[in-house]
Amino acid sequence: MALELSNTERAQVLVQALPYIQQYAGQTVVVKYGGNAMINEQLKSAVISDMVLMQLVGIHVVLVHGGGPEISGMLKKIGKESRFVNGMRYTDEETMEIVQMVLAGKVNKDLVQLLQLHSGKALGLCGLDGGLLRAEKMLASEDLGYVGEITEVCPEIVNDAISKGYIPIISTVAGGAKGEVYNINADIAAARIAAELGARKLILMTDIRGLLRDKEDENTLIPVVNVSDVPRLEREGIISGGMIPKIRCCVEAVRRGVGRAHIIDGRIPHSILIELFTDEGIGTMFY
Repeated sequence: MALELSNTERAQVLVQALPYIQQYAGQTVVVKYGGNAMINEQLKSAVISDMVLMQLVGIHVVLVHGGGPEISGMLKKIGKESRFVNGMRYTDEETMEIVQMVLAGKVNKDLVQLLQLHSGKALGLCGLDGGLLRAEKMLASEDLGYVGEITEVCPEIVNDAISKGYIPIISTVAGGAKGEVYNINADIAAARIAAELGARKLILMTDIRGLLRDKEDENTLIPVVNVSDVPRLEREGIISGGMIPKIRCCVEAVRRGVGRAHIIDGRIPHSILIELFTDEGIGTMFY
């Protein structure tokens, strides 16, 4: 059941948010969009509404997205099995064609359309546009195919879009030195883009509350982490499994100059606004 607010209560909410709006106006916030918030239609609508509101109050919003379930779905349609190596999608030449088609085509343009239906202005980009993302083959203990490691970020096209009043929506495929195309992890791409843009914040949307001291108990959220403490938390096993690469992205972003990095629970409607415009925030902040 939706919570009904009186007009006075609505006004109080806006007044309480005002200091945060003033703080972030004119600043860049990069949001990596993924997880359940990308699949659930109600959550998707909430995220897009958050983007439009942030832009309207003067925040420069950049949305970086993944699309793993959609890629897997398309591969299944053509009778090709998805294969993962240490949590990363093995990307042969045929799979790379599907990745580029799904990410830079369908998913990206669907998000552009959805944002515009919410009265926002969006521009869909991929890492190939304007040479935004350049990459080389990622070297790993087992061959990953066309999985890339970013070598250079050229954010000029993103800054141009922002200056013209658009929200850039970026899919994470990148160009190689010989014309090849690489599949890039969206968390890594978001962290590097945020650093190159001099972003005030990087926000990674996930399907958990944030970093938990006990991964079986969501009440053990660690709200704030200094990046210098991350190696110790890894040794203690508090940071483990799939959280390791996400948190390392946050660490890299902060060390490259991003003001703060956050891992937030995308299952909660309007979690981005809660993080930005309330005292308590949500999830785990890295500084």
